[in-house]
Amino acid sequence: MKLFHLKSLRHQTDEQLMAQAAAGSDTAFEELYRRYARRLKGFFFMQLGGDEELAADATHDVFLRAYEARSRYREGSNVSTWLFTIAYNICKNHYRSNAYEAELLASLDAEPVSDQQIEVEMDAATLDAALEQVLAELPPPLHQIFSLHYQEELTVPQVAEIVGIPEGTVKSRLHKTMNIIRERLKVKELKS
Repeated sequence: MKLFHLKSLRHQTDEQLMAQAAAGSDTAFEELYRRYARRLKGFFFMQLGGDEELAADATHDVFLRAYEARSRYREGSNVSTWLFTIAYNICKNHYRSNAYEAELLASLDAEPVSDQQIEVEMDAATLDAALEQVLAELPPPLHQIFSLHYQEELTVPQVAEIVGIPEGTVKSRLHKTMNIIRERLKVKELKS
């Protein structure tokens, strides 16, 4: 009977599972954990400097906070947005504790947006390796927004909600990030 119940949980939407978890179903919450733990750990691994243990701890914190707040979940809210908002706030607190974020964000928002188009031609393997290195070198706020939008495939409005900034600022930072990536890839190509 339990196997049948687990199979039926797998066919439910995240929102249905969260509503059940809010009503006290631990098995529904466990299914959400199964769906999101790996993605969140990967997000944290990329955002917190490739530290596997720190990523695991942060993933645990997301689910602990979500479990503690499950009764306050607003029915109909997007579960992935809610979980990634918690994850973003954990990263933000981590950076804030390092006294890094405020100064960086002020300097990023003061930069003018440039609209350069740069052609980068490399074979796929070289491009992937170079891109991975460039992403690792990005300032954390830009890396987070890039990750949420392009790697986690969240929409600009979802990213804006998670990060707590206007959609226009998200678009501007994504544009700046793409320009930084293009510039750095172009430099890497010239060095090859």
